[in-house]
Amino acid sequence: MTIPIIDDLTAARSGVLRRAPLDEDTQTAQAVAHIIAEVRTGGDTALRELSARFDGVTPTSIEVPRERWAAAAAGLPADLRAALELAVNEIRRFHERQARNSWIDFSVEGARGQLVVPLQRVGVYVPGGAAPLPSSLIHAAVPAQVAGVAQIIVCSPPQRATGLPAEAILAAAHLVGVDRVFAVGGAQAIAAMAYGTASVPRVDKIAGPGNRYVIQAKRLVYGAVDIESLPGPTETMVIADAAAEVRYAAADLLAQAEHVEASAILLTPSRELARAVQAEVGRQLEALPEASAQAAAEAVSKRGGIIIVPDLDAAFDLANEYGPEHLCLLLTDPWAYVGKVRNAGGIFVGEQSFEVLGDYVAGPSHIMPTEGTARYASPVNVDDFRKVISLVGLNAVALARIGPAAQRIAEAEGLFAHAAAVRARLES
Repeated sequence: MTIPIIDDLTAARSGVLRRAPLDEDTQTAQAVAHIIAEVRTGGDTALRELSARFDGVTPTSIEVPRERWAAAAAGLPADLRAALELAVNEIRRFHERQARNSWIDFSVEGARGQLVVPLQRVGVYVPGGAAPLPSSLIHAAVPAQVAGVAQIIVCSPPQRATGLPAEAILAAAHLVGVDRVFAVGGAQAIAAMAYGTASVPRVDKIAGPGNRYVIQAKRLVYGAVDIESLPGPTETMVIADAAAEVRYAAADLLAQAEHVEASAILLTPSRELARAVQAEVGRQLEALPEASAQAAAEAVSKRGGIIIVPDLDAAFDLANEYGPEHLCLLLTDPWAYVGKVRNAGGIFVGEQSFEVLGDYVAGPSHIMPTEGTARYASPVNVDDFRKVISLVGLNAVALARIGPAAQRIAEAEGLFAHAAAVRARLES
């Protein structure tokens, strides 16, 4: 089982490049709506029942004591702790460059401006199933901290053996310095953060990736709470020319393919490279541990492909049409093509700047737009955790200049009480 070669762009568009919209997954949406209703009516009792049903464990305490996080961090191997601390520092340093400040413009007409303020409370969802992801906690919580969020809470599924989130996730919570951690997973965690229970406080915004149940839950609670995006199964697209290193191209495809329901696609004008990468994917699959090999083999065979394109310009046209989460440029002169990219969650420029670095330590958040939402969405960043409040402090000088226009527009819209409010000031 290896990755197919596709020599027909029409077939590629209707096959490997086609995504099923979230609203087509009605079965999952209905199941999630029922879970949300259970949490809204049953609160903590429902959370315990749902954990028993879906996670096979009933946590003794929904909230995890802070000393338990510290113990998890203390138990980390020294090299892993150092790696996580490096990731925290690199991600913080990257996001601290994203300066955006309040501003007020004073003039003879008074003042106008914008107040940039952080959100009060943010919830971070961290997957903890087959592959607990402490990196996702770091990549969501650190930008929120840089934004100045007052309280950051984390929800992650309880593990069968302990009834607590995975040790690595608890350790990451301690190293980052979040405020509270809860042993709750899946759609029920999203519902708890959106509406609140006796244990889990209601948040202003939810961030973090998850499986299709988590993503449907985020979609359904939007409005009651804000969400940063709908980050579904990961996807990577590689554009490579004939000079690309075959081993790197295959490794980059498989690195994302080992995630559940991932997709991995290579675009190249070189048939020779396509055949070489196809063979190399098969060889590298044989060298992976069994669990990773099974997940990656399924991904590349069912949701992956090597697409032959006429030239690199056609490759970038197709990439912009698809809007991948990750776009990797394995090209002789990759910087010459960066300007051609319009839709992508992140661009990885050159063979030494590969996507796995972005997953962990490069700096930008690895929570990036999937499912084609890169057409309008951005990776998680500091602005996700701040809002803008408009500030208007005008005086009579401004009123004399702009008030008549406001009155006239209000009358044109048939909003005569609006017009009267303006006229009362102008007449006095």
